[in-house]
Amino acid sequence: MTTHVYSMIRHSFIEFINTPWTGAAIVARSRFRSAARHQEAEASETKSDKEFSFYPPMPGQDSALSWGGKKFDELPIVHINATYNSTHIQLTDSTGQSMVRTSCGTKGFKNIKKSTPIASQTAGISAAAKATAKGVTFVRVVVKGLGPGRLSAIKGLAMGGLEVVSITDNTPVPHNGCRPRKASRM
Repeated sequence: MTTHVYSMIRHSFIEFINTPWTGAAIVARSRFRSAARHQEAEASETKSDKEFSFYPPMPGQDSALSWGGKKFDELPIVHINATYNSTHIQLTDSTGQSMVRTSCGTKGFKNIKKSTPIASQTAGISAAAKATAKGVTFVRVVVKGLGPGRLSAIKGLAMGGLEVVSITDNTPVPHNGCRPRKASRM
């Protein structure tokens, strides 16, 4: 990467020499400074890469990261069950005790309207409001199912004021389990 920085410096120096007007000195100076800043940023990145990771820790793995004074394993979990007919949202603490429960039906949506993304977003906002009333700010999200309200429920949680730390997909996928129905003969 240092060869890239030196080529930038050499290129800007050649431009400086070949340009007759004095404004080129300002441009060349700013390029020299940005190259030096770029080089310093790279040096500091290599030092801090060992301490920081963008990925959440695996279960049971120690981490220096904390959210609101809690470790990753101690954060509350929001379970989103997105079926084709409705979306259910439940907030549990790290031990599994239920704190908040909402669904599209409890928010006043009936029949086919329960399966819309707007209904699940409304349920997410409601769950987030109830969770913040109980003092929850940072949550982990576990999504299960393939319904239309998967993403909009997570958006609703974020719109309601919760900070989503991680999103995990827990949709059951069969490894060619049950035998399908017989084909209809026409």
